[in-house]
Amino acid sequence: MTNPRNILFLMTDQHRVDTLGAYGNPAGTTPVLDELARTGTRFDRWYTPTAICTPARASLLTGQAPFRHKLLANHERNVGYIEDLADDQFTFVDALRDKGYNTGLIGKWHVGTEKKAADFGFDGPDLPGWHNPVENEDYLKYLAENDLPPYFIDDRIRGSLPNGGPGNLLAARLHQPLEATFEYYLATRTIEMLERYADDLRTGEKPFFLALHFFGPHLPYIVPDEYFDMFDPADIELPKSISETFQGKPPVQKNYSAHWTFDTMSLETTRKLIAVYWGYVALIDGQIGRVMDALKRLDLVDETSVFFSCDHGEFTGSHRLHDKGPAMYEDIYRTPGLLRVPGAPEGVVRTEFVSLLDCTATFLDLAGIDRNQAVDSRSLLPLVHGESPDWAEDIVCEFHGHHFPYPQRMLRTDRYKLVVNPDSVNELYDLQVDPDELLNIYEHPEMRELRTRMMTRLYRLLRERGDKFYHWMTSMYDVGEVGYDPTLSGLDEASYQNGSEEPVTDPVPSSVGGMQKGFSTPGMRHSA
Repeated sequence: MTNPRNILFLMTDQHRVDTLGAYGNPAGTTPVLDELARTGTRFDRWYTPTAICTPARASLLTGQAPFRHKLLANHERNVGYIEDLADDQFTFVDALRDKGYNTGLIGKWHVGTEKKAADFGFDGPDLPGWHNPVENEDYLKYLAENDLPPYFIDDRIRGSLPNGGPGNLLAARLHQPLEATFEYYLATRTIEMLERYADDLRTGEKPFFLALHFFGPHLPYIVPDEYFDMFDPADIELPKSISETFQGKPPVQKNYSAHWTFDTMSLETTRKLIAVYWGYVALIDGQIGRVMDALKRLDLVDETSVFFSCDHGEFTGSHRLHDKGPAMYEDIYRTPGLLRVPGAPEGVVRTEFVSLLDCTATFLDLAGIDRNQAVDSRSLLPLVHGESPDWAEDIVCEFHGHHFPYPQRMLRTDRYKLVVNPDSVNELYDLQVDPDELLNIYEHPEMRELRTRMMTRLYRLLRERGDKFYHWMTSMYDVGEVGYDPTLSGLDEASYQNGSEEPVTDPVPSSVGGMQKGFSTPGMRHSA
């Protein structure tokens, strides 16, 4: 079947999966996105490759995992990593433009410091930063042209830092009408570009890729009265993980809770924050609705595949945390993922483990472009069309730090999650009996066999990928016999060739994970 060539990619920032009606929210926050799910495919196990903005967005752009593209942190909190992609880096934008596409991006970019979206081939206004840039020249021009009032807030919500200072701003009331909000502005600019691209499609048969990237519902949640008060805090059910004690968890989580001032605010304030967050989601859903209406008005529905996802999730009080950070909980790693391809079955629900990374190969697939350069990405089209391809039964995610370096790797299976924390205690959760991830069972004796099996599986996957985090695991955990010289010196291999009793083996075997019998360095089998 011939796939439609046009692509509309809708993206939010720091968006919890449980705010969507399609994923179980009963409050009616997202009627537009729920309709997209009803008429397309909902992915129930859609994960971000890493729960931090810039690395996740760079992965979407390149089809590469963060360890490979090496853009590992947001530049605002960068602690020494590179801040821009390499000049020769593959991106799907280059591939689409070479194929004759118009390529536009309205909204959040946040993929580097010096390089802008336009440098990668995107049309659209330059809107730098991690939050709504309310002093941006194009936004101020929009307000002036439409005689709309400027940005002004009050009713700020924040806690107190451990040193007694004011905590990060978490929410505030915005004194602007809906039409003046940055979200309304972004939708307006998207509709304008969609109209232009529709003309190019009709007159020059030029297909388009158009992305709308909202800056929200990332904190601080700053919305007008209608949305600030849309949901009654008394009706908000607090997440069960709000009872988090951090017992048996990496200490950094408790420190991060203090940084985000959770315990300095009342539970009533937490309910209000969640209510305002839901209001922010509803505001964005309404603006997506305006864009979807324009798609229909321009008679593009049957010619355009529509994606919806986000870069990562948000805590909003879960585990006594806010924002995202060094804790690989479902709250920030499992995200919404919707895709409607004209001609594909409607109302499909897939439970395979998929990733934001897989969008890249899917873009290329829709455009009829070779997907091989998106090396860590896989097309979702077979799943959308109801096929049953051979698919991995688990997924690997990674983290490199935010505010400070903090390397982590995660393996998520159908029932369990393993998190490796080199500086601290590792984590293992049974998501069947503990979906809120409150009990770390890594050290439980009865989990030893499972723990070793998952550790070995993660080790082999990282070796296969070329993610050198595995070097830590080689020396620290029971990962089986090691088929290479862990010192990477070549000296062991040289001695074997000079008459050692041990057999000579390939120092970097081609087998998955490099696990070969016949090469075992003393001390290289350790209990976890």
